[in-house]
Amino acid sequence: MSAETITVELPPGGQPDAIRSADTPLGRARVARGWSQAKAVRALTIVAGHWGWQIASEASLKVLLSCWESGKRTPGETYVRLLCALYRATPEQLGFVVRDSRIASAPGTVASVQNAVIRLAAQLAELQAVLASMQGATA
Repeated sequence: MSAETITVELPPGGQPDAIRSADTPLGRARVARGWSQAKAVRALTIVAGHWGWQIASEASLKVLLSCWESGKRTPGETYVRLLCALYRATPEQLGFVVRDSRIASAPGTVASVQNAVIRLAAQLAELQAVLASMQGATA
């Protein structure tokens, strides 16, 4: 038996599956993670499923994501929340105008974490004041 040699020629123009996107905040967020649109769509589907949310099919999401990234369409509140959670960013960081203050505080966004830290710091200050007054009363 003789071994065969197989020659594979590379296509002209470089890597065919290079990760590209429109030069928008949303597109840059995906590319910065090294994700293809297919991977981002799959991740959106997984997050939505984990939250128990009904969203478009993966085929439709790929078209929608392309439109959102190019600025041809703006996602609704459900998708803005999903995208913020997926990319761990605020709506503003992804290039969306916030019309609903509930979106900015959606679970998993940077803004929601910042708001939680501010609330915890205020609660800590209140507790410290109560403890100081209790210690002053027993002295």
